[in-house]
Amino acid sequence: MHESFRDQGLDLETLTGLPPEHEPWILALAAFIMLLLGIVSALNAIMTTRTAQGAVAWAILLVIFPPVMVPLYWVFGRRRFHGYAQVRRRGGLKVQHLASELNRRFQPYIPRTPAANQTLTALERLASMPFTRGNEARLLVNGDRAFEDMFAHIRQAQRYVLVEFYIVRDDEFGRALGELLVSRAEAGVRVRFLYDEIGSFQTPRRFFRELAAAGVDIRPFHSTKGFRNRFQLNFRNHRKIVVVDGCYACVGGVNVGREYVHLHPVLSPWRDTSVALRGPAVQAVQLAFVEDWYWATDRVPPSLNWEPKALPSGGVETLVLPSGPADALESCALYFLHLIQTAKQRLWIVSPYFVPDAAVVAALQLAALRGVDVRILLPELADKRLMKLSSYTYIGETIFSGVKFYRYQEGFLHQKVLLVDDDLASIGTANLDNRSFRLNFEISILNRNRAFAAEVADMLRADFRCSRQLTTAEVKHWSLPLRLVSRCAYLLAPIQ
Repeated sequence: MHESFRDQGLDLETLTGLPPEHEPWILALAAFIMLLLGIVSALNAIMTTRTAQGAVAWAILLVIFPPVMVPLYWVFGRRRFHGYAQVRRRGGLKVQHLASELNRRFQPYIPRTPAANQTLTALERLASMPFTRGNEARLLVNGDRAFEDMFAHIRQAQRYVLVEFYIVRDDEFGRALGELLVSRAEAGVRVRFLYDEIGSFQTPRRFFRELAAAGVDIRPFHSTKGFRNRFQLNFRNHRKIVVVDGCYACVGGVNVGREYVHLHPVLSPWRDTSVALRGPAVQAVQLAFVEDWYWATDRVPPSLNWEPKALPSGGVETLVLPSGPADALESCALYFLHLIQTAKQRLWIVSPYFVPDAAVVAALQLAALRGVDVRILLPELADKRLMKLSSYTYIGETIFSGVKFYRYQEGFLHQKVLLVDDDLASIGTANLDNRSFRLNFEISILNRNRAFAAEVADMLRADFRCSRQLTTAEVKHWSLPLRLVSRCAYLLAPIQ
């Protein structure tokens, strides 16, 4: 190494002020310090990483390659977003007061039917919010339909618009949304816009500054906020939320960009799903936005509509579950586990990624073994190659228990949908992977209604017709190189 220094007229004596005979000692000391840092970091990983697989992966890599892995660990290795949790506690008199007051206002809208009690009580406790009745839920298939619906309601906004997306692009579609929000701000509507600073990293800051200059209150959700989080890049706000006047909410898989309306050069057509809500559940979605806004600004937006209103035509019982790395429990993973264990006849899951943990794999196996029709629909095309490679190992571990796997053939599949039996349907932002379970801020909408579930079932049947089913014979004949590469990717799954 120091030969290259000398080629440039430098040596360790020049750099350190110590004579050349001390060079071996300096290098040995540096190596010892780096090894010590690797061991200390490995011990930290063993004590704090939530899965044994993740702890082993980090510990081995930290001890073997400390110069590379120590910086990576302290950037990507944390599993709890302590800064957000601390701000959540400090904001107790504000955000938590809103949550308590909203729970009180929800009391007249809590379903009293026997079917909505014991089976789903755990989910209500997980969400710290009850199921509410009197909601209307509309299925929005693909991004063009979702944005048509969002844009129409934003145009009708009278008081305020709340917008939150993981990715916001400065393309023709992002600019169209920006122009619409600016027009509403000019009309006196209060517009608050939250974007994830990492998800939208490639978007020019000029795009956001222009919106701010035109009257849109736009802020980044910065997971790097605060000294302890300065180099922390592992946490993302993956939520996609639009709320209008506290009367309408939309949640789903789409971000703001041309690919979500079938304009990606490789991955189009882009298959996605969102859900539009009216009724008391809108206030629960709004609360999730407010908590994120408080992290970004240290303020609660004033003058929001916190009065739940049941619709006479609303026959849907809805639970809103925000989840994330600041939660005391692994809310997202427990949500999936509980719904899998609840299934009696049917469990259909759609996700762009299939990188679950051991508990979810076991729950899927048990569901299939007890006779549940378990189907998992994944994309054939991959936007993240490592995630697809990882999935081969999990498929191999699961398919022989009777779980049916399908690969979507007509473009890229990005929707996040879960259908349980004939009455429960979940649509949201969470994928079936470690990142959504433990690292991302997500939001899921669980609707209990037979008509809505039937509509979701019809939608998924159409998707299955556009897919091919994997067979056990095909999986048995996967090549050795594919199995080996998949296994290596699988080992990295906890730190993806």
